[in-house]
Amino acid sequence: MRWVVWRQDDNGNRYEVVRKDSRAEAEEVAATLEARGHRQIYWVAEVTQR
Repeated sequence: MRWVVWRQDDNGNRYEVVRKDSRAEAEEVAATLEARGHRQIYWVAEVTQR
C-alpha cells in the first residue's frame, strides 16, 4: 500500500491511521475524518519505505 493517512492530535502526537493503494482512497478517508469536526489534523503522504 502506497499512501498513508496520518493524524496529529492536540498535543502534537502523530499516528498512522490507515494505508491505501491509491491516493484518491487515502484522500477520501482523510476528508471524511476531517469532516467530523474534531481538532485533529489529517493528511496524506506517500509511503517511502517498503
